[in-house]
Amino acid sequence: MPKTWGDQLPLQHDAPRTTSFRKPLAYILVLLGAAWFLSRNYVSEVITRPCRSHAPLSSEPKCPQVDPLIPSKSTKELDDMWDYLNSESFFNKSIERLSGAVKIPTQSYDDMGDVGIDPRWDIFHSLGNYLEESFPGVFKTLDVEKVNTHGLLLTWKGSDVGLKPTVLMAHQDVVPVPDATINQWTHPPFSGYWDGKFIWGRGASDCKNQLMGILEAVEALVHAGFEPKRTLVLSFGFDEEISGHRGAGELSKTLIKKYGHRGAAVIVDEGAANLKSWGANWAVPGVGEKGYVDVEVTVRMPGGHSSIPPAHNGIGVAAELISLIEANPWSPSLSDSNPYLSMLYCGAEHAPSFPSKLKHLLHHRPQHAHKDALALEAAKAGLDIRYLFTTSQAVDLISGGVKTNALPERTTFTINNRINVGSSVADILSHVARLFTPTAQKYNLTLHAFNNATETPNSLILRASDTALEPAPTTPTGPGTPFSILSGTTRALYGEDLLVAPGIMTGNTDTRYYWGLSEHIFRYRMGWDLEQEGLGNIHTVDEKIEGKAHRDAARWVYGFVRNMDEADL
Repeated sequence: MPKTWGDQLPLQHDAPRTTSFRKPLAYILVLLGAAWFLSRNYVSEVITRPCRSHAPLSSEPKCPQVDPLIPSKSTKELDDMWDYLNSESFFNKSIERLSGAVKIPTQSYDDMGDVGIDPRWDIFHSLGNYLEESFPGVFKTLDVEKVNTHGLLLTWKGSDVGLKPTVLMAHQDVVPVPDATINQWTHPPFSGYWDGKFIWGRGASDCKNQLMGILEAVEALVHAGFEPKRTLVLSFGFDEEISGHRGAGELSKTLIKKYGHRGAAVIVDEGAANLKSWGANWAVPGVGEKGYVDVEVTVRMPGGHSSIPPAHNGIGVAAELISLIEANPWSPSLSDSNPYLSMLYCGAEHAPSFPSKLKHLLHHRPQHAHKDALALEAAKAGLDIRYLFTTSQAVDLISGGVKTNALPERTTFTINNRINVGSSVADILSHVARLFTPTAQKYNLTLHAFNNATETPNSLILRASDTALEPAPTTPTGPGTPFSILSGTTRALYGEDLLVAPGIMTGNTDTRYYWGLSEHIFRYRMGWDLEQEGLGNIHTVDEKIEGKAHRDAARWVYGFVRNMDEADL
């Protein structure tokens, strides 16, 4: 039996066990990373509340690393199953299962109608049947509940009803593949093609890999005769890519009703990936997410024949407003509650190539400053890093006019805002209103800013989306919390050279609906895709995942479930 789950050390059946910091013991770890969202330089915090230091840092470690954690309670069957999870036989079976899931095109579209009415939902029946056929042990042993037809809630009841459950999440839907891009794919997007290294296709990396990895691990535990002490819940939504309100939104209501407010011990969903940065290897499970709000802007101006145009029409004014947005980006800012600040502490403490200027600024942050010098310096690493601590604003939709010889009477565009930790929806709305007020006055337009006013001629109307979301609460990461279990499990699989630092997601996962179920929420892609950077081309052409990274998802879950089952939380 290996020394760590990764491959090295024999399992110690009688090893003493502590709450959070334990010696390696043999098991598994795995590949959600978003993030949508997280890059080669990304790392975050490992302290419960990142402390802002205005004086030189103390000698006390700010980024302690837990020991690799392997379950202390084992049986011959569980050990044999671990050997199987490391075998070529399981590897091939795992590839086959994911490939089959990718072949089922469970695309979710922004304009989907209600479940049971819009026929585009029907393909999810095919995936549900495939999961049942692929994992008979899971569907026979766990309680199966279908929520809003396609939401899957699988519950493995534990023997100790006093322990809060472990909740593992994934989603069944995938981003649609535009017809115009199909010919750009190396292998067809729903082929599930296996080339000996990668599995190709939409959903291979976002996030049928996590869906299948979780089910493979639980299937293995069932066949190994594992009897959970702590209840295990699998919660699989089906519309995450279109905000999740039909799937995760309904599943979360069911779970909160069943277990109560903060009734779960831990929740793990898709999210950030392992990566290399500052000369070190990192796992960066997301312990926070940026907020979200869309602002729809409508310009109402007189129409008329285009042969007699005014100096400025509605489209021209809209263009001026868009230019204002792009000319006034938000400045980087590292709030004390932003996990990336602790990521910097981790880098300063452990990474051999951590920049000296960043370390100096980290140790000597001015208490009051118009600009955040540390954030500005950290942002130089690139946009993928900058937007971990900067509000982003992007105009993604625009329309105006109906005919080439008629002046537009109504022009609209939408600004998508991802809100930095430490800011708020109200800050965004106030910023947009202030920015656009001079332009409204310039063109004698009545400004209706977020007041639900009826559209009138010669007006500028601002509306906020009803899907607005504040930045997520930050998950605690101190000793004795589930973060220690996650960290120890991860280091057991990948080795002690891998450092763990909590991260932040620039995008939002289905966990937005689960804030009330637990304060211990992690967005983490368990498998380490060694052959490529990032998250495997999610949401674009040639999405794929390395076969070994997918296998590691099952190995990680196999260990994490057992470690949580033994944890004194």
